[in-house]
Amino acid sequence: MATLEDIGRALGVSKSTVSKALSGAGDVSEAMRKAVLETAVELGYSRLHRSDEAARIAVFITNMDFSRPEDFGYDILVGFRKLAEPAGYHVSIIALNHEMENSSTYDEYMMRGNYEGGFFLGLSLDDPWLKDFASCRTPAVLYDNRVSGNPAVTYVGADNMEAMQLAVSYLKGLGHRKIGYLSSELGAYVYQQRYLDFFRALQENGLPCDQSLGRSSLLPSVCVTEHLPVLLSQGCTAIVCSHDALAIQVLARCREQGIRVPEDLSVLGFDDLPACASTVPPLTTIRQNRTEIGKSAYCALSSQIHGVPLSTFLLHTELILRGSCTAPSKTT
Repeated sequence: MATLEDIGRALGVSKSTVSKALSGAGDVSEAMRKAVLETAVELGYSRLHRSDEAARIAVFITNMDFSRPEDFGYDILVGFRKLAEPAGYHVSIIALNHEMENSSTYDEYMMRGNYEGGFFLGLSLDDPWLKDFASCRTPAVLYDNRVSGNPAVTYVGADNMEAMQLAVSYLKGLGHRKIGYLSSELGAYVYQQRYLDFFRALQENGLPCDQSLGRSSLLPSVCVTEHLPVLLSQGCTAIVCSHDALAIQVLARCREQGIRVPEDLSVLGFDDLPACASTVPPLTTIRQNRTEIGKSAYCALSSQIHGVPLSTFLLHTELILRGSCTAPSKTT
């Protein structure tokens, strides 16, 4: 393992200068601080915490609400902290943005903050640090994002293939023969994966799987005002949505248009947000246990920190039956 002396030797500076740069001392220039951080990363230097202070790990969140119990990210954070804090870790919750990602590499940021590893929620495919994860040395756990080939990075999430099999098999069992799919824009790995797994589930169940049955948009309003009518005109008697918030908007649009759910159209969501039990009708959905996802993310990160290079950590899902799905009133 590289030492402070190794870093100083590579840069031609003293050990004390290296130490000051890594600790954020004010008498070291920003240019020198950046050079020390970059060299430390290149040499594989690790800043081990002292026995008299808590080890530090970070949770980075973007594109996801998490402050209230009804927010998607709330239970994930609760699960993560339930295991991390009793294990002696100080957990920092950090709002991630592109400006932060563009200002330094992931490894540099983590070394500057003396973090041993990071857990990421809500990443999109255009996040700059996704490129860093291909070769980073600092352990990272990504929720619903996969980066292959780097043993320091673990993918944690729900088993989307299993989930779509549950959804499609259930609707087929009710008698539905043409099922449509509405999704948020396919700019995130998880939405791409669910989209592909939906069509695999259709194919494996012997149902029509033409690509026209799957539609997506950045704007939920486009999904419900433009794409939903197209799916209905194609004869779809059931709609699977990529997440509950979109499914809830589909329910509202159906009420506005006089489309009875579930008599005229069955609607099935994904996530089992708290609001699903009180929609009209209550929403049938796929549940991913968010508290357990948080716990699993900590287990994966702890394993990485202790030298166990986990690749993928998938959790089972559960079909929650409520009132938004029933047998079709007519076969198509």
